[in-house]
Amino acid sequence: MSEQRHSELGIHPVEPGDAGELLKKHQVMRRTKLLTLVIMVVLALGAGRTVLSRIGSARALEAGTAERARQYVKTARPKSGDAGQTLALPGTLQGFVQSPIAARASGYLKRWYKDIGSRVEKGELLAEIEAPEIDQQLSQAVAARQQTASSLSLAKSTMERWEALRKKDAVSQQELDERRSNDAQARANVAAADANVERLRQLEGFKRVVAPFAGVITRRNVDTGDLIDAGGGTGRTMFVLTQTDPLRVYVNVPQAYAHLVKPGQEVVVTQGELRGQTFKGQVARTAAAIDTATRTMQIEVTLPNRDGALMPGAYVQVSLPLLPSKAYSIPTNALMFRGEGMRVAVVDNAGRVSLRPIKIGRNYGESVEVLNGIAGNEQLVLNPPDSMAEGDQVAVAPATPAGKPVAVPKEKS
Repeated sequence: MSEQRHSELGIHPVEPGDAGELLKKHQVMRRTKLLTLVIMVVLALGAGRTVLSRIGSARALEAGTAERARQYVKTARPKSGDAGQTLALPGTLQGFVQSPIAARASGYLKRWYKDIGSRVEKGELLAEIEAPEIDQQLSQAVAARQQTASSLSLAKSTMERWEALRKKDAVSQQELDERRSNDAQARANVAAADANVERLRQLEGFKRVVAPFAGVITRRNVDTGDLIDAGGGTGRTMFVLTQTDPLRVYVNVPQAYAHLVKPGQEVVVTQGELRGQTFKGQVARTAAAIDTATRTMQIEVTLPNRDGALMPGAYVQVSLPLLPSKAYSIPTNALMFRGEGMRVAVVDNAGRVSLRPIKIGRNYGESVEVLNGIAGNEQLVLNPPDSMAEGDQVAVAPATPAGKPVAVPKEKS
C-alpha cells in the first residue's frame, strides 16, 4: 500500500522509534482496566458485607425486640401446712421474783452494805437502821411487864390465902371470887405485856434489813444518814432485789393463735444483741382468756438463766411453734388485691396466666394461709404487676442461686 493510500486511510506507518511508546500505552491501559476491576470487586464485596451486616443486625434487633417483649416472671409453689408454723412475738424479760425492799422500822440509815449489781443470798444483811425510839420503847415495855408480873404475884398469893380462909368458912364465896378475878386479870395483863415486849423486840430486829431471797440488787435508793420511814406504802423503797434465774417473759398472743398455745410448750427466745445465741424456755401458764381491749391472750414463759447471759428488762423475740395446719401457705408477695377481691396469678404449662380467687386465713408475716382456691401444685407468680390480666402469655424465669448476680447480656451497637 502506498504512502498516499495510508494517508487517506489515516494509517501512519509505525516507525521503529514509536513501537516502545505504543507498547507502554497498551500496558498502562491494561493495568488501568485491571485496577478498575479490582476496585469494583472490592466495592462489591464491601457493599455485600454491608448488606449482610444490616440483615444480621435487623434479625438480631427483631430477636431482641421479641425477647424484650416477652414478660418474664418468677414463680413459687404453695407449701403444705403439715410442717407447722413458727410465730415470732416480742417480749420483755422480767425477774422471776422482783421485790422492792422497804423498811419496817423508822429511823436514820446507819450503813448500807450492798450496792447495785451485788449478788446476795437469802438472809444476807443489806443495811442497818439506827432507831433509838424503838430501843426506848422496848425498855419501857420490859419495865411495864415487870410491873404486871409483880401485880400477878400479889394477886396469886392473895387468892391462895382467901382460898384457905374459905375452907375455914372465914370469908364469903363472893370475896373469894373477887380475888380469883383479880388473879385472872393480872395474868391477862402479864400476857399483854409479854406480847408488847415481843412486838418491840421483832421491831428491833427490823433495824437490820436483810435479803428475803437470793438475787441481784438492781436498785439502791438510799444513802447513809437518810431518814427512813417505816412502811412500803408511804415510805421510800430502799432496794430492789431481782431473782435472775430463772426469768419470766410475758407475751401477748393474738386471738387467731391463742387456741394453739398450751402450757408446757417449748419456745425459743432470741435477743438482737446476742447474735447466734438461742435460749430455750417453756410456756408456764396462759391467761386462758382474751383481753377485750387488745384481743390478745397473755402467756408466761419460764426461761432458765444459769449463766446470767440474759438481763431483766431486755427486749427479746419469742418464737412459738404452732400446731400443723391442713391448709396451704403461699408467699405474701404472690397476692393480688383487685376490686373484685383477692387473687393469685397461676401459670400453666403453656405459659398462660389465669387469675384465681382465694380466701386467706392466718397471716404469718412472710407467708399467709390459704383456706381455699388452690390445689397445691400450681405455679404462682411472685410480685405480679398491676397490668397482668387473664390469659397473658408469660415466660418463667430460671431460678437464680442465692448470692449470685444475674448476668445481663450487652447489646451490640
